[in-house]
Amino acid sequence: MKTSTITLILILVSTLLTAQNTQTKPADKLVERLEYVQAVQEYLKLVDNGKSDSYVQKQLGDCYYNIYNPTEAIKWYQQAISSGKQDPETYYRYAQMLKSDGKYEASNAQMKTFAAMLPTDSRAKIFNENPDYLPKLIDTEKLFDVEKISINSERSDFGGVLYGNQLYFSSARNETLKKYGWNDEPFLDLYQSTYDSAQKKYTEPTAITELNTRFHEGPLTMTQDGNTIYYSSESFNENLFEKDKTKKLKYGQVNLYTAKKENGKWTVIKPLPFNSKSYSTSNPSIDVKGTTLYFSSNMPGSKGGIDIWKVAVNADGTFGTPENMGDKINTAGDESFPFITDDSVLYFASNGLTGFGGLDVFSIDLKTNAAAVNLGKPVNTEKDDFAFTFNTAQNRGYVSSNRFGVDHIYSAIPVCKGQIETIVKNAKTGALLPNAKVVIMDEAGNVLGTKFTNDNAEVLYDTECKPYTIAVYKDGFVTKNFPVANLDGGKKVLEANIDPIEVIITETEIILNPIYFEYDKSNITKQGATELDKLVYVMSQNDKIVIFAKSHTDFRGNDAYNMKLSDRRAQATVQYVISKGIDASRITGQGFGESEPKVNCEKCTEKEHALNRRSEFMIIKK
Repeated sequence: MKTSTITLILILVSTLLTAQNTQTKPADKLVERLEYVQAVQEYLKLVDNGKSDSYVQKQLGDCYYNIYNPTEAIKWYQQAISSGKQDPETYYRYAQMLKSDGKYEASNAQMKTFAAMLPTDSRAKIFNENPDYLPKLIDTEKLFDVEKISINSERSDFGGVLYGNQLYFSSARNETLKKYGWNDEPFLDLYQSTYDSAQKKYTEPTAITELNTRFHEGPLTMTQDGNTIYYSSESFNENLFEKDKTKKLKYGQVNLYTAKKENGKWTVIKPLPFNSKSYSTSNPSIDVKGTTLYFSSNMPGSKGGIDIWKVAVNADGTFGTPENMGDKINTAGDESFPFITDDSVLYFASNGLTGFGGLDVFSIDLKTNAAAVNLGKPVNTEKDDFAFTFNTAQNRGYVSSNRFGVDHIYSAIPVCKGQIETIVKNAKTGALLPNAKVVIMDEAGNVLGTKFTNDNAEVLYDTECKPYTIAVYKDGFVTKNFPVANLDGGKKVLEANIDPIEVIITETEIILNPIYFEYDKSNITKQGATELDKLVYVMSQNDKIVIFAKSHTDFRGNDAYNMKLSDRRAQATVQYVISKGIDASRITGQGFGESEPKVNCEKCTEKEHALNRRSEFMIIKK
């Protein structure tokens, strides 16, 4: 269900144009009844019979726009515009469909036409102020992790809101209900499901039977005590509608209702006093104090098609006068699905503010005078994204979206943010080490960033709450990695103590700590790599040095086998040094088996065997 259907506004939206004629009359009547699926079939019959013109093409574009089929809407809008000049709204809708299909350059071209035709329209002004907004929008910091939840059906599900452990939402899953002509889906009902936060699972949804009627219901909002709800339903429930005797039609609206809980059931259902047969009121959200109700409406005083409004809820149950939320929120487009958090942040959906396409979710802090902010990806996509709600106590939100073709509910979990402050010191003296290179890597070893320590030997990385590895490099010091476990959202101060490279260089040998190998193996160990990094450093600082690596085994195994094993160890040592950037012509190696033991023993201990499994580094040229 899309921009208009989501808000459940059962009003006449088509305009009778001069191109209407007796041939288009059957399809036009279906449009007037908002039965777009059937209207498409009637218009396509005219196309098949060679009776298509710009009016039919434009109507097809509008029908597909209203049932949110960007591919077909683009096709027919393009044909309509090619056939003749259209009204400004057609260019705007065409631009929105192009944007929803990821065709941003083509969308901007149509927006330029729209803006030239209606330069004073707020949507035109927003576009003209920043026509090249997309790169900046794409670079918006990720705020939430988004994941489809299990309770979705094959039909439309949207408006999920969590109160306590109960998730309430609206759904068209009841196949026994009459289908709605707008999108050929069953009418909407209200459902609830229990959420188990420990298991992160939902129970099978159940219908809230005392609230559901044969018309549309939902979404809903609930007071903090859980005893009062406000929800959307249709004015037909109160016999509130307008008649068109000529067309034999009844035009109803979406209206707001309230209900009280008694003995575990919702009773005392009443319409709100500012409902009307002439305009809609829908998508309510009550604040934490229960004193202000936010909702969407196209009532007189709206700046666009649908606006966000608020109304005072008095202690005696009466209501104040609805107030428009103003042009920091409302545009000439549609703004709907308000949700107010416990800390006065208002989330809402808009297709009039700068977004990726279709409806995007925005937030505005009502405690400040700041502008509304697009939530960015992955909350928003090129499709319709709307009905964002957030449970502050559980730090858990929900967003509805048709990003995969059908309205479904997705969890929206705030990205956990933290910081890693690394202070690099000399492990031997404790001295601070400015200008050390500090690299941050993810669990897979991918480099995420590189910085150098400041005069205080510090580096600060903003991170998510995930495991990381910090690698520290400094000339004259041994490179060292420091694992950092999951952060909890705060700052982790890491004291990175790195060892100075203290290498004894004689006329014939570079003396390192012993480089030992595991029994019967030739791979370089972590300890071995640390020592070889010292050799690499010495060779990088003395480009005339040429090294001969000698590798040895213990006495276990026969002579021939040990000779081959030691040679493999020598070659592994050589290859490690070359892999660090030392030219291959500057290091060679050979295995000596057990022929040159460090400890000549008959019944060697494990320690003595380990001492014999070693590599040595002879200087053969300076």
